[in-house]
Formats: sequence, structure tokens, C-alpha cells
Amino acid sequence: MKHKVVVITGGTSGIGLALAQEFGLKGSKVFITGRDQTGLDKAVAELRDKGILVYGLQADVSKEEDNKRMAEEVIKRYGTIDVLINNAGISMRALFEDVDLEVVKKVMDINFYGVLYATKYCLPEIVKNKGSIVGISSIAGYCGLPGRTGYSASKFALNGFLEVLRTEYLKRDVHVLTACPGFTSSNIRKRSLTKNGKAQGESPREEGKMMTAEECARHIYKATVKRKRNIVLTTEGKIAVFLSKWLPSLSDKIVYEAMARETDAPIK
Repeated sequence: MKHKVVVITGGTSGIGLALAQEFGLKGSKVFITGRDQTGLDKAVAELRDKGILVYGLQADVSKEEDNKRMAEEVIKRYGTIDVLINNAGISMRALFEDVDLEVVKKVMDINFYGVLYATKYCLPEIVKNKGSIVGISSIAGYCGLPGRTGYSASKFALNGFLEVLRTEYLKRDVHVLTACPGFTSSNIRKRSLTKNGKAQGESPREEGKMMTAEECARHIYKATVKRKRNIVLTTEGKIAVFLSKWLPSLSDKIVYEAMARETDAPIK
């Protein structure tokens, strides 16, 4: 990945920032986006302090024009694009019967349409360079998580999109990686939307017992270098994917009980 141009959406915190650091320390030229200018400036400064070549752009992945502007700015700065990591995402936590449908739409706009927009505008350079498109999906893209209607739906859609893209460009040597972390310590649960669209504020899970964002980033980096098709992280995640495929009825019961044990779970 040395000297490769790597674009990371949602690169100001959590897995996104860890990926920027991992690729940057390996010699990649990094470009990150984020919706909050203050957070973006802080992330860029932190990365540059570590000797990483990085630029940042305030952008909202849910807006098509922002993604077009992002691709144009990357090419202006670096001349090309080799790797796109679609990392920007948001979660939600509410039963479907209780949730405001605008919350589900917002999650879909960021987690699914944001990937479509970013990929569409970065694709010509990636095809030219026989580069990589990485989608940061989730175990929730393999088994539906109760109380995560919009999140699971967006990740199932993302997995389908990446599979189609991989097949369409099979003969053109474009690498497509579907990366599915298990529960990873990050800010996503604190920013998770409630049934009314407000940020949850506190994580309902024990963050200290989860895989760190840095460890997650190391796995994704290696999978990108090896041009892997899929990667599923954490033992819990691998078991969940296996059960959802081969023992779906048992999987439903186990997933239900696991999610019901969360603090203030919407299911009991």
C-alpha cells in the first residue's frame, strides 16, 4: 500500500481514524472525510503528528454532491485514487413498531446510499488502477438484529451491492472487500439514533470487552493487501454468521436473547 492513495469516509474517529493511521503508517497517501469540521481538523492534525501524509474534507456522505466534490478534491490533491474505504456509518436502536421512519431513512441514506455515491464518483480512477473498494459492513448484514431495523437493513443492502460490484468487475481486476467487524469499541453506539432520531448518548454494551478499533483496522489492512473477498471479525461474529447460514432458527433465538441482555434493551 506504499504510495497508494487511500480515501476513507468517516475517517475522524473510531474504525475510520484507526484505518487512516494504519494505512498512513504503512506509507499510503490518505484522504479522510467527516461531517464535523472540528473533529476533522483534530483527526488530520493527529495523523500529521505521526508523519502521515493526509488531507481532509468536510463532507456528508448522504449527499451526492459532497461525494462528487470529495472525488474531485482527492484527484486535485493526489492525482488519482487507488483505494476507497466506505467507512462512514450510523446506527439506530428501537423496535420497528416504535421508530419514526425518518430515522430508518437517515440510516439508509448514510450507510447505503452514501456508499453508492462515494463508489460512483471514485470508481473510474479505481478501475483504471485496478484498485480496491472496501465496504465496512457488519455482522448485522448477515443476521437481523432486533432493535436495529434500519442498521441491519442498510448492511444487508450494502452486502448485496458489494457482491454485485465484485461480480461486475470480476474480469477487470477490481478488488472488492466486504469487511464485517463484530462488536468493536467505537463511538457508533453512543451516536446511535433512538426511535425519535436523537443520539443515544451512552453505549448499552461493555465497550472495554470489545475488539479495539486499532486491531480491527489491522485486520482490514491485511485483507486489503491480500485482496480478500470477505472478512468476518471476532469469534462471536464468526459464530453468528455461521449459525445464521446453517442453523437459522437457532440463530434467531440466540440473537434475540443476546440483544435482550443489553442495557435498556427495547426487547425483553
